[in-house]
Amino acid sequence: MVDFVSKLKYTVYDLQRLMKMLRDPEGCPWDAEQTHESIRRNLLEEAYEAAEAIDVGDPEYLCEELGDVLMQVVFHADIEERLGNFSLDDVADAACKKLIRRHPHIFGNAGAKDSAEVLENWENIKSEERKHETVSDEMRAVAHSLPALWRAEKVQGKAAKVGFDWSDYSGALDALKSEIIELEEATVNGGNVAEELGDLIFSAVNLARFFSIDPEEALGQTTEKFITRFSKMENKAAKLGQRPENMTLEEMDKLYNQAKLEE
Repeated sequence: MVDFVSKLKYTVYDLQRLMKMLRDPEGCPWDAEQTHESIRRNLLEEAYEAAEAIDVGDPEYLCEELGDVLMQVVFHADIEERLGNFSLDDVADAACKKLIRRHPHIFGNAGAKDSAEVLENWENIKSEERKHETVSDEMRAVAHSLPALWRAEKVQGKAAKVGFDWSDYSGALDALKSEIIELEEATVNGGNVAEELGDLIFSAVNLARFFSIDPEEALGQTTEKFITRFSKMENKAAKLGQRPENMTLEEMDKLYNQAKLEE
């Protein structure tokens, strides 16, 4: 029986102590043998679940999911503390110092007339901290682990900051049309379809940027719309005594289009 007192309300310090107990030799074998690599995906999944809680707009759900994200942070910090590299306090120390450095309009003598200037100052300070000498350095520093659409958007934004950008959305739209033609040619002539498809998606992200549209969110909404329409198509098929797997594409397409018209 471990020595951990039950409470009506726990704190972040209790969470840290509990994690240490779980990862001690006499604690939980699974927790003790985990590494950064083995729980890397857990960190990402918990972050996405917290994002979903935000989308749902449920405070209780969000509280739970933020707790799971915090648990992952404490978990990774404990791994490093046992290796003698840093502790959870060091993580908090680094975060506080970063916030102070990157808010010179609050903690220093710099000015910032609006949120846009605050963000510009943040990015400039970040670039100086990481010793980026070129725009390419800044692009390469965009995390590879980001969803590809977000990474493309951020890289494009770096180029736009120095003027490597279309003057308006029409240039981005023309580029998108051109990429469609190149993709069609690749499918016909045996070209590199994967590369051309990537160029097309990259151009679509660029167009989204001109309208301040989050490409991940846009694609997510379209995916949900497809699921809803497909579900309606299945229901229509069921009323006819049919299942999609036993229908022709033409039959399914007809019901799918009916579902679209009913929206």
